[in-house]
Amino acid sequence: MDMRKIAIYGKGGIGKSTTTQNTVAGLSEMGRKVMVVGCDPKADSTRLLLGGLAQRSVLDTLRIEGEDVELDDVRADGFAESKCVESGGPEPGVGCAGRGIITSINLLEQLGAYDDSEQLDYVFYDVLGDVVCGGFAMPIREGKAEEIYIVASGEMMAMYAANNICKGVQKFANTGKVRVGGIICNSRNVDNEYELIDHFARELGTQMIHFVPRDNDVQRAEINKKTVIEWNPACNQAEEYRRLAMAIEANESFVIPKPMETDRLEELLLEHGLLAA
Repeated sequence: MDMRKIAIYGKGGIGKSTTTQNTVAGLSEMGRKVMVVGCDPKADSTRLLLGGLAQRSVLDTLRIEGEDVELDDVRADGFAESKCVESGGPEPGVGCAGRGIITSINLLEQLGAYDDSEQLDYVFYDVLGDVVCGGFAMPIREGKAEEIYIVASGEMMAMYAANNICKGVQKFANTGKVRVGGIICNSRNVDNEYELIDHFARELGTQMIHFVPRDNDVQRAEINKKTVIEWNPACNQAEEYRRLAMAIEANESFVIPKPMETDRLEELLLEHGLLAA
């Protein structure tokens, strides 16, 4: 199959990096060849796949080594042969963090990370927060990512951020290939959460690709510096991430989203009993 180029967006703190890494673990366990490119200056998008190892970022490597670097200098092997890259960011208070993504992806291209010889089935971009401007929009603006999955929950601000991300995707989708593949609900145990996010996704013209229940095994695995599938492959939450991985693998529904006005979003929350009338 052709390499699928996926970006994961969502509100800061919603669990994007955790969801991405556990999904990648599910795909890698299935025998898929996956590369993860962390696009957050905190450089924590690959930590669980690497067993807690703080990988040196692309920007730090360039600062230390200069321009003469090889692919192995910026890419590490993670769980089940996943490939891990961290873009990193500028020194605090200096420059735009989004530039790190542009520099990183350009360097990976120059070093042949995306070449057919690498035989990648997927590349995942784990993108900072709900920012769809500047460098953080690069994966969707320049066609580096073609499938967008948005991590959300039944909390109002998570849905507000997801709707805003859809506005950004809609803008770029009209001139390029980028499309939304679905909403991943990372449950916060909000009342009527499944029904709310399912309705929310349909209003946006897309689908809830999977509902990931809240489970403390996620935190237990993180304390052990592993994805859930590596930490305890037999537990229920490992199976949930496998289902999410399989849902993405089988997905054929890619749309230009139809973001809603804030008033409609608030109406939706009222309909599901989440805002006082």
